[in-house]
Amino acid sequence: MGSEKSDCVSSSHIVLAAFPLCDLTEEDLIQNPQLCKLLATLSQHVDPTGLTVPLKTQLDKAEQKLKTQKQRWLRAESLHRSLQEMIQDHHIRRQRATLPPDQNMLYETVEQCLLVAQSVRQLDPSGSTSQEQPSVLGLSPQQVMELMPSEKNVQRMKQSLPRELEKHLKKKCFSLLSYYEPQWENESEGLKNIKLSHLSGQMDSEKKKAESLKEICRENTVLLQRQTQLYLSELTKCIQLLQSLILDHRLKIQTDLDRKKLEYFEGKCELVLQKIRTEMAEIQLDTYTADTISAHRKIRDMLESELKACQLEKQSVEVKLASFEILGKEFEALAEEYCRLRREIDMKKWALKEFTQHTDK
Repeated sequence: MGSEKSDCVSSSHIVLAAFPLCDLTEEDLIQNPQLCKLLATLSQHVDPTGLTVPLKTQLDKAEQKLKTQKQRWLRAESLHRSLQEMIQDHHIRRQRATLPPDQNMLYETVEQCLLVAQSVRQLDPSGSTSQEQPSVLGLSPQQVMELMPSEKNVQRMKQSLPRELEKHLKKKCFSLLSYYEPQWENESEGLKNIKLSHLSGQMDSEKKKAESLKEICRENTVLLQRQTQLYLSELTKCIQLLQSLILDHRLKIQTDLDRKKLEYFEGKCELVLQKIRTEMAEIQLDTYTADTISAHRKIRDMLESELKACQLEKQSVEVKLASFEILGKEFEALAEEYCRLRREIDMKKWALKEFTQHTDK
């Protein structure tokens, strides 16, 4: 069992290297050993892109053939576009200044040859088929070829055109050099020619460097995707483990939490009850104090009324004493009565004073 697992681990490295575009991880291959074995066997017959060896050979040949055809087409297309640019430049110069007749004749001949060649291509777009093509406006390629310039002008064009084309291409190369390295713009033509001889190699090396960086970026992208998937998988496991730990911890401390909550609520209820008792005592004290003050007021009012009655009685006795002072024994009886009333008044004053002081306190 251990040897099979080690074989699967070693095979997984081979599979991941042979199929970099597959969205697989080493753990997937270890968990599925049969799939790992199948891919390891398949890696001996296909390339990293999934193509078989014979199909890859045919594809390389087809790509080489396509590359050759593309180079030929690009050569002809670049020559055609360069001639078109030369003709446009000639028209612009002719609008600004008077040009020599032979130069006008050269560009007119070139323009006429290009138009005829383009018309012939439109009349016969496919040179690789033997089937008859429908004619345009009833014209045939031979009829259009009759519009070619004279043979003399064509020969002159062939002699002068390479020099003009070389001047035009050199001008474009100097413009490219000035764009690529602006510090060479004011250098001499000889130094520019030397720099141009190395420019293609320099641009080719930079192109290869850019392609290499692009390939590295693609590989880093694939590696980043794998690492992201692995990271997310590990993160999911960590979250599950953390959730289980949290659940176990909550179950263990739930009893303590419940006990502390119970103590908290008991203390809170006790405080509330104590506060209610205090408020009820204050209410009862306020009620008792109000009733006591009311009773004291009633007693004080009663004592004051009795004091006033005694004072009136005193005044009455004093009047009698003044009127009956001349009477002997009868006066003594009145004097005793006066003393008695005097003592009662003093007693009531003292009681009223004590009661008033007690009420104020």
